[in-house]
Amino acid sequence: PAFLLAPLGFLYAAGGRYIRSRATPFRASVPVICVGNLVAGGAGKTPVVQALVGELQSMGLNPHVLLRGYGGRETGPLRVHPLRHTFQDVGDEALLHAALAPAWVARDRAKGAQAAIEAGADIVVMDDGFQNSDLYQDLPLIVIDGETGLGNGRVIPAGPLRESLQDGLSRAKAILLIGEDKTGIQSRLGTLPVFKARIVAVPKASLKNIRLLAFAGIGRPQKFFDTLTGMGAELTATRSFPDHHPYSASEIEALLTEAVQQNAKPITTAKDHVRIPPAFKDKVDVLPVSLSWESRNGAATLVEMALSSFRSRAA
Repeated sequence: PAFLLAPLGFLYAAGGRYIRSRATPFRASVPVICVGNLVAGGAGKTPVVQALVGELQSMGLNPHVLLRGYGGRETGPLRVHPLRHTFQDVGDEALLHAALAPAWVARDRAKGAQAAIEAGADIVVMDDGFQNSDLYQDLPLIVIDGETGLGNGRVIPAGPLRESLQDGLSRAKAILLIGEDKTGIQSRLGTLPVFKARIVAVPKASLKNIRLLAFAGIGRPQKFFDTLTGMGAELTATRSFPDHHPYSASEIEALLTEAVQQNAKPITTAKDHVRIPPAFKDKVDVLPVSLSWESRNGAATLVEMALSSFRSRAA
C-alpha cells in the first residue's frame, strides 16, 4: 500500500530538495525554457517542446532542443543526426526533435547548453529536466496531464511524483494543463499562470471505419487506442508494450502477420515508429499529433515570459 511506502517517498523528496539547495546552476548566455513535469512517465512534454520550437522558429529564432537522451547509450554532449544515430544511441524523443530542429543529448545539461550555444543556438528548449539543477531555467514550465493529474499525490516509490507538489510549484513560473482537468488539479496550483492545450491527432487521411491493429510502447498506450477509436477507426486488436520498448524484428513480423490475418493496417505512434527496425518502418502507419492551444496566443505568451525573464537576469 502507498501509505507504507510514504516514508521512503519523504526521504526521496528530501534528498532531491537537498541536492537542489546545494547546486549552483550554470547561467547560459541565452534564454532557457524547461518543459518538465512532476510525475514519472508521460505527461505530453514532447509535443509541447515541438510546439514551442515551432513558435520560436516562426519568430526568426534558432532554438536548439536539449534532453538527457533517456534510453540511449550516449552521454553527450552530442548533436543528434537522425540519419546517423538510432534510438539505441540517443533515445526516441531526441530523434523526433532532431527532425524539426537541432537537438542535443547530454547527461550534463550545462555542458549540453554550452555546446548548443557554440553551435549557434540563441535559445535552448529542454525536454524534461525540471528537477535537474545543472542549468538555470528562465522559464521552468510544468506540464500536467489533465486526465491523470498527479495520481495519488505521493512521491516515488509511494506514488508517481518526482517531488512534492509544493516543492515543484515553488520553482515553476507557469503550468500547462493538457486536456480536460478530470482530477481537479487546477484548484491546487496556487497563483501560477495556467495555460491549457490539447494533444490532437493529425491523420494523413480519414480513419473512419478503417480496420487497424494498433500497438504502442508509451506511458499510456490506452490513450493512443482511445484516440483512434474516437476518430472512428475500427480496432481489430490492440497491443501494449512497455514505455520506450525496443521492438525486435520478430515482434514486428508477428504484428504484421496478425494485421494481415485480420485484414487490418498496423498503426503506432511517432515515438514508437523510431524504435521499429528500419526494414519494417514503411510497413507500419503512424498517427502524428500536435498541440492545440486553448488560447491562440498561448505559445507566444510563454515565449515572451522566457525572454522577459532572461532580459531581467542579463540586465
